[in-house]
Amino acid sequence: MSKILRKRELAPKICEMVVEAPRIAHKAQAGQFVVVMAEETGERVPLTIADFDRGQGTITLVVMVVGASSLKLSRLKAGDELYALIGPLGIASDIEAFDTVVMVAGGVGTAPIYPIARAFHDRGCRVVTIQGARSKELLFWCDQIASVSDEHILTTDDGTAGRKGLVTEPLHELLQQDTQKRIGCVYAIGPAIMMKFCSRTTKPFGVKTVVSLNSIMVDGTGMCGGCRVEVGGQTRFTCVDGPEFDGHLVDWDLLLSRQKVYVTHEGCALERATQEISVAR
Repeated sequence: MSKILRKRELAPKICEMVVEAPRIAHKAQAGQFVVVMAEETGERVPLTIADFDRGQGTITLVVMVVGASSLKLSRLKAGDELYALIGPLGIASDIEAFDTVVMVAGGVGTAPIYPIARAFHDRGCRVVTIQGARSKELLFWCDQIASVSDEHILTTDDGTAGRKGLVTEPLHELLQQDTQKRIGCVYAIGPAIMMKFCSRTTKPFGVKTVVSLNSIMVDGTGMCGGCRVEVGGQTRFTCVDGPEFDGHLVDWDLLLSRQKVYVTHEGCALERATQEISVAR
């Protein structure tokens, strides 16, 4: 059992949990994830290790409610215990000594971007972070992101914070201005459609672009094949070969179509779970 030590709401339907997990915290690296279960009969949910403290023996998870299982996780309180917690899983980020790296965080993608940006910052790289969301109320961890960034750019779709527009706009501007070719890498993490267009934006400039994929996952150990993606014409498993891949090689249309496979089923499950919670109250 892994106890939830602290919990707080970051934004509507987004919460942060600090979980007691000393063995995972000891081995965790930027870019890795865990698989959690809220209850014995629950679904296995992959979540990025958004932060870790080796001294305190804790990891930080950010949960966004999108379905029944994430709803059940979000209902847990400080003092409750997760039924299961497995990790760290996945291949850690490759923190190369670039002159400059650009981090693009879309929505809840802020959570996985933070430890990677911190790792590059600690390596001595110049870090420029573009953090975007649909509106101001959905932005979170802005101060934390700024603390590991030499330049921090905020964008919102509706203009309620930072500059109005999509994250691809300042990304394109930075690449155009980079006449000395100092930007060695771009990391883009967020909704699949955002990562797709970030990759399209960087491709003409020939800049290495890394994305962290959120494909459907079941066991997290490479056995089920549910998280398979096509990268460079070859089948890869997000859980064991990723979650990070070359954004220029990902078959985005296939990934987006696979993400829609269980939308109807998940909607029904979420409705049932919501009704059960209402009755329990």
